[in-house]
Amino acid sequence: MSHLPILPVLIPLFAGGLLLMLPSHERLKRSFSLLSTLALVPLALLLMAEADDGLLRVYALGGWQPPFGIVLVLDRLAALMLLATAVLASAAVLYAMRGDDRSGPRFHALFQFQLLGINGAFLTGDLFNLFVFFEILLIASYALLLHGGGAERVRAGLHYVILNLAGSALFLLALGTLYGISGTLNMADMARFVAAADADKAPILGAAGLLLLLVFALKAALLPLYFWLPRAYSAASAPVAALFAIMTKVGIYSILRVHSLVFGPGAGELANLAQAWLWPLALLTVLLGALGALAARSLQALLAYLVVVSAGTLLAALALGGPGAQAAALFYLLHSTWVAGALFLLADLVSRQRGDKHCQLVQGPALMNPRILGAAFFFGAIAVAGLPPLSGFFAKLLLLQAASEGQAALALWSVLLIGGFFVLVALSRAGSTLFWRTGPTQLGSAELDGGRLFATLLLLACSVALVVFAQPLLEYAQASAAQLNDLQLYRAIVKESGT
Repeated sequence: MSHLPILPVLIPLFAGGLLLMLPSHERLKRSFSLLSTLALVPLALLLMAEADDGLLRVYALGGWQPPFGIVLVLDRLAALMLLATAVLASAAVLYAMRGDDRSGPRFHALFQFQLLGINGAFLTGDLFNLFVFFEILLIASYALLLHGGGAERVRAGLHYVILNLAGSALFLLALGTLYGISGTLNMADMARFVAAADADKAPILGAAGLLLLLVFALKAALLPLYFWLPRAYSAASAPVAALFAIMTKVGIYSILRVHSLVFGPGAGELANLAQAWLWPLALLTVLLGALGALAARSLQALLAYLVVVSAGTLLAALALGGPGAQAAALFYLLHSTWVAGALFLLADLVSRQRGDKHCQLVQGPALMNPRILGAAFFFGAIAVAGLPPLSGFFAKLLLLQAASEGQAALALWSVLLIGGFFVLVALSRAGSTLFWRTGPTQLGSAELDGGRLFATLLLLACSVALVVFAQPLLEYAQASAAQLNDLQLYRAIVKESGT
């Protein structure tokens, strides 16, 4: 049981390596990739149960204790993020096994390496290895984005790669500055150093902290750094776009983790360093993302802008600060990740039945399965727009309750309600175009695949599950937020090592 925290890293690491060495046997590779991905779901649930006692599990690789050794830290927040990733990845790989994995070589190996980077980023306890896991997931995502080829994917991939390479360079610059001043990259040890830093070091530490915020904002698609996302997500294949629904959350998680622990309320002169920047930018991200959804010319582009809206909503909640807003953000994170992934898969199912129109929001041929696809789209649209009785309604209600008074409440309520209205109009227009305003002909070359439909409905069903299990999940999210704000608990990681 003491080695459980490293398994979410080891399973995709060895799975990806073995998939590279296995012979070219399609069924064997698919089965191995599926089993290794599905194994992450019960493992994440087990880690959530382990972390629910409120204690931190510190896994020191090689027995080297912090702050000098590489450590993984399991808490409630990390376990919750692992569950979000495992469920999403399981549905995505199920969908890919129905033929999308044939569009290019090494799909399943790259898929596992992407999971390795994502899971490692959620578990790492030091900033340098956060950078390492970022690079692993980014390198895998570069290849997955181009999976299947095509001019549009190449153009989108080029922008994606260049921006993220620039972000990686800035990340290293920030790490070098922080290490040069503090002598450590362990987050708990750095938090202790920043809190006690004297006045002459504070400006440099603050500049490095803002540089980290810039890097994480690029990953999280915060205004004005989100322009890469709509093109990249709309160009990717359906299972890749679905998996990418967790990618922005890695950036948001990094902001929450680093700027709560290192530059949070206990950081002395640098307390709440990110809050003044996050609040206005997050609200503008929601509004511009909603306007982008209104202007989208394809269903995939519309869904990509909805990812931007969800990122802005989450960052606005984090900028509010406090356990209540953070707990609401975690519940909303689960909802937005799973529903967005489901809608990307659904968009591909619709596209396969519209001939050369694909998912362009123009009149096209009648679908072969308009009832089941239309019902699934209606269900997903209600969930993502935040209408009752699905998880989106409860998630947004929790966010609005977190800002119950003052100017912050007025701003958040206005932005979320106006943005929600724009999203509702955009989804209504898309639904009517795709399912009602159709031509008389029907293309019979793309019958509905049962496996793909199952994977899509599996993710959509998560919205219902979030409502059914709302109370225990919300209690877990509240406990996660309370634990995250217990700074002494994390700083004790270094004190207990005797340094």
